[in-house]
Amino acid sequence: MKTDIQPKYYEKATITCSCGHVFTVGSTVEKMQVEVCSNCHPFYTGKKKLVDSAGQVDRFQKRMAMAEKLKKKQEKKKKAVQTTKKTKAKKEAKISQKNVKQDKENK
Repeated sequence: MKTDIQPKYYEKATITCSCGHVFTVGSTVEKMQVEVCSNCHPFYTGKKKLVDSAGQVDRFQKRMAMAEKLKKKQEKKKKAVQTTKKTKAKKEAKISQKNVKQDKENK
């Protein structure tokens, strides 16, 4: 078996979060920088915080806004179609009632 192939293990490696929290753990890397830790992560804190990398959140919110606009447009079209169908049905009913009255008068 080969000797000295394992990386060096640091008992007191320091991890620094972007929020400023520093804690020590055992690791093969002596110092680490992280963006989110248990002190600032929304799941643990209950606060709404967005860690946006490369504008992904903005793009997602734009897509959601566009989807809402399209949904509202489709609902308006649907309502317009329904109202035109109702008015056509009413007109046809009036015409058929007139025809029935005329047929009765002609007999």
